Parts: sequence; C-alpha cells; structure tokens
Amino acid sequence: MRPPRQPGRAPSGRVPLAEVLGPGLITGASDDDPSGIATYTQAGARFGFELGWTLVFTYPLMVVTQEISARIGRVTGRGIAGNIRTHYSPATLRAVAALLCLANTVNIGADLGAMAEATRLLLPLLPLGLGVALFGLACALAPLLVNHRRYVSLLKWLTLALFAYFAVLFTVHVPWQEALRGMLWPRWSSGAAFWQMVVAVLGTTISPYMLFWQAALEVEDTRAAQRPPLRRAPRQGPAVLARIRLDTVLGMALSNLVGLAILVTAATTLRPHGLTDIKSAADAAQALRPLAGHFAFAVFALGILGTGLLAVPVLAASAAYTLGEACMWPVGMSRRLSQAKGFYATIAATTLIGALANLLPLDAMSALIWAAVINGLVAVPVMAVVVRMARDERIMGEFVVSRGAMLVGLLTTGVMALAALGMIWGALSGA
Repeated sequence: MRPPRQPGRAPSGRVPLAEVLGPGLITGASDDDPSGIATYTQAGARFGFELGWTLVFTYPLMVVTQEISARIGRVTGRGIAGNIRTHYSPATLRAVAALLCLANTVNIGADLGAMAEATRLLLPLLPLGLGVALFGLACALAPLLVNHRRYVSLLKWLTLALFAYFAVLFTVHVPWQEALRGMLWPRWSSGAAFWQMVVAVLGTTISPYMLFWQAALEVEDTRAAQRPPLRRAPRQGPAVLARIRLDTVLGMALSNLVGLAILVTAATTLRPHGLTDIKSAADAAQALRPLAGHFAFAVFALGILGTGLLAVPVLAASAAYTLGEACMWPVGMSRRLSQAKGFYATIAATTLIGALANLLPLDAMSALIWAAVINGLVAVPVMAVVVRMARDERIMGEFVVSRGAMLVGLLTTGVMALAALGMIWGALSGA
C-alpha cells in the first residue's frame, strides 16, 4: 500500500518550488522598488546601454551577500542587529542602526512620492498629497492587520508586478547587439555624473536593508514554524542551506533581470529621442506613451504602484527589526500589537516621516536617485560588519561561511567603496 502523501510535498519527497521561494524572492523583488525603477530608467536614458554591465556584474555579488545574511538569520535565530548587539560594541550597533533607519526612511519617502505620481497618471484628479497619505497609511497598517503567513503570501503575489516591465520591454524594438555589448563590455568615465549613477545602480541593487530584511524573514519564518536555529539543530543544515541558496539565486536573478529590462527599455526609447533628464516617475511613464504606446505607459505606471506596495512595507519592517533588536524590544510580524508595540511604532514612524519628506522642495526623481546613492554609501560599513560576522565562529559555530564566500563579500564591499570614492572624487574635481 502506498504511504499517504504529506501535505505540501511532491510525490518524490521534494519540497515544491512555491515553498522554497520565500525570503530570497521577496527580498529580490522588493529591490526593484520605485527608487530602483527610477535609477534604472535614468541610467538608460542618460547613458544608453553603457551601464548594463553593472547589473550583470552585481548579480553574483548579490547572491553571495544575500545568502550570507540569510544564513546568519537561520543559523543563529537572530537578525543582523541582534547579533551585532550580542557580539559587538554598542557604538557599532548604534551606527549601523542609525544609518539603516536613515537610508530606509529616505527610500520610503521617495517611493511613496513616486507611487502617488504614478497614480495621478491614471487618476489625474487625485491630489498628490492625498495619494502619498493613502499609500503611506496602507503600507503602515498592512503588517498590523494581516496575519503573518497571509502577509508573506501577499508579498509573494505582489512580486508578479515586476513582470510588467518584461511586458513593456516586449513592446519596443531593441538593438540587441548593442544592448548585449553594454551588458558584457564595461565602459568607464571620470565624470561625477557617471560615478553618481554607478553608485546609484549599485546602491539600489545591493541595498543594506536587503541584508537585514532577508535575515529577519528567515528568523520570522523559523519562529512561526517553531523550528530551532541551525546551531541547535545542525542535522537540518544541508537541506536548509540548499533551500536558502536556491531561493536567493532565483530571487536575485528576478531582481536584476527586471532592472535590465527597465534600463534597456529606457535606452531604446528615451535616449534616442533626447529624453535624457527624467525629472519624475510621471515623466518616465509619460515619455513612453508616444514612443511605445498607451499599453507600455499604463503598464509602466501600474508597475510602480505594485512594486511600491511591496517595497515600502519591507523597508519599514527592516528598519523596525533593526531598531527593535538594537533596543531589545520584542519584534516580528507574527506578534500582536500588544506584544510588540515598539516594533509596530517604528513601522508607522518611518512610514510617516517618509511621507512627510514629500513636503520638502525636491523633485521626485532627484529624491529617488539620491535614495539609491545613500543606500550605496551606507552599504559599505554595513556589509563590512555582516561579512565579518559570517566568519565569526562565536556567532556561526560550524556554519561559518566559506573563505570563498568571505572573499566575495569583501570584494562587494570594496566595489561599493570604490564607486563611492569615484563619485566623490569626480564631484570635487569638477569632472
């Protein structure tokens, strides 16, 4: 007699792909937030296909660094900030928490503004301020009102919004030979504008909040399933680490393929027509209307809404996890409001401050680009701490990362630092 099939398992005993995909998929998808969309659009519009190589180059770096962060969370049962608090100096913890919360709040404000502008394209009578307020309220309340498992499932479904940019790409005629040359053959410039854009692309593809979020979500899922950390259950290690690797590889692949689709679309449509200075998310979508048609315009605008609804709660929650662990508060979306008041208050506060930032006299595109640049600068010290942590036997026990993974992590940190220095040097030299 054939044994009964276990729920959620394939007949062969393998875990279905839908169950494998989780923290890595959501993290990769949230990376293509309105800030990322703006950055890739601006990169394509200003530099054509010349910066396509950055998204190819960063893919393996993203996979390794994100896998390291996920591994830390699953092995220790704590997030990044919780491990820093336990094993490093209070000064390091305060600096990391402050930098991350600053970068995330700026990013949230830029994303909310872009979502409101995109909505006005489709609903012209909606006031911009009202759009920012409505989206901010929805993003702040969703983690509180929706059950944790359903909320994670909702985030997974929102990743489908990213496919809007593949649909837009298929509506334009791409000179693929030139596009592939840009992806595979790096080109350089000494100008400040070039290096600012490189830092922005790196900052939006390798964002510090992604490290904290993926580690926190691994911890959250482990607690929800009542599983012990790997340090207390080492026999589970091979299967768990294989699942983390596959989830991360696929999630980061989706992230960078979407980035390439947006960059190539902008390089194909906007740059040849002299539209190299996109001032807002609305400009990006509006510019596509006469060049790629109404379908591309509407899909591009809807994509901004979908990705923003995914990314803003992730940004706010990663800041809440970080601050909560730093202050030793109860954290987690699986907890009720009465059990984690500080955690949910941080989500609300970062979203509110981000929304209020839209009152400042900055155009939306500048805010989006600078959000990515700030992420690129903040990522350097954060990644240095995370890589050091992953090789620390006090923290990781027998699950310390390999020397090769450590070297890739250090390479990523160095690349981010060099790009930032290049931008600063270009600005000071007036190049």
